[in-house]
Amino acid sequence: MQRLAMDLRMLSRELSLYLEHQVRVGFFGSGVGLSLILGFSVAYAFYYLSSIAKLVTGGESFSRFLQDHCPVVTETYYPTVWCWEGRGQTLLRPFITSKPPVQYRNELIKTADGGQISLDWFDNDNSTCYMDASTRPTILLLPGLTGTSKESYILHMIHLSEELGYRCVVFNNRGVAGENLLTPRTYCCANTEDLETVIHHVHSLYPSAPFLAAGVSMGGMLLLNYLGKIGSKTPLMAAATFSVGWNTFACSESLEKPLNWLLFNYYLTTCLQSSVNKHRHMFVKQVDMDHVMKAKSIREFDKRFTSVMFGYQTIDDYYTDASPSPRLKSVGIPVLCLNSVDDVFSPSHAIPIETAKQNPNVALVLTSYGGHIGFLEGIWPRQSTYMDRVFKQFVQAMVEHGHELS
Repeated sequence: MQRLAMDLRMLSRELSLYLEHQVRVGFFGSGVGLSLILGFSVAYAFYYLSSIAKLVTGGESFSRFLQDHCPVVTETYYPTVWCWEGRGQTLLRPFITSKPPVQYRNELIKTADGGQISLDWFDNDNSTCYMDASTRPTILLLPGLTGTSKESYILHMIHLSEELGYRCVVFNNRGVAGENLLTPRTYCCANTEDLETVIHHVHSLYPSAPFLAAGVSMGGMLLLNYLGKIGSKTPLMAAATFSVGWNTFACSESLEKPLNWLLFNYYLTTCLQSSVNKHRHMFVKQVDMDHVMKAKSIREFDKRFTSVMFGYQTIDDYYTDASPSPRLKSVGIPVLCLNSVDDVFSPSHAIPIETAKQNPNVALVLTSYGGHIGFLEGIWPRQSTYMDRVFKQFVQAMVEHGHELS
């Protein structure tokens, strides 16, 4: 890659000299247009080919394990050539990527406070690799902020798990998957009680099966906060996260920039408002729902609803507790975290690279491009993304070779 970059720089210098000569001859000369095109093409190629996937890990054994059994994390990630910028990747992924058909089995489980959680199971009873259901590997999937089991990235993970012979179960946050809300409580990425309930329930059903988890965006934040609190005392053998927001303050600040607010923040705010407005009658004694419905940003929604719902004195108290970065040092099982440094939901300056280096159980994979849950690659990235490949290789590596890390 370094040799390629050196060749490109040399070619750029040669083209610059050529361009200078052409301009002296005459700007409207016949060669200038071609020269400009060549110059732009070289600059474009140099910019595009800088998309290196960088592996950061605190443990030599984990790093060697990933290089041997999950080599995709050491590859150069080449984003879709006509859509490499972060916002473009983020916006286009839901429309470009396919939605593989998945038949779920729904289960509603009770919580200690009298509420209920909706789980969508993909049992994979036709698995030829793991015909015994009691030992069939189980992957717990956690969608993003307002996501459910219907999201395309979740469907892709299930499709890939099906190919491996695994079983999947999707943890839908309270009130978002069409089930009734039985108590005046929703969800947030700081409170891990519902996740703990789900993990205990799934493990109790299949105690002999390898058990892993993967969280996307807010689902990844929730998963990391759980792992940071519980350490190694979890039935999970490993976990993966994708496009996590490491510092909630930095995430909020980035999303409130005018263009990001217009493209993402306002829309997600309306999604949050819609999800709670369906259960409006449950919250009228706790929060001012009219005030909540007037929120224009995620921060305003969290200040008026989420922080109040979960008993925080201020929005700052909630955002401090919601940020996974400080808890990363306490994670006690192997965790792979994929982030793009051009993700406007998770600014690069807030990615805890130094903290990751201090924990032998944590590996960060950072790409130059990819956006938020984007990671599109290939000319027409409909069937697979770089994120999909990382997910598949990692869960397979842990199921088949995880004992090497013991």
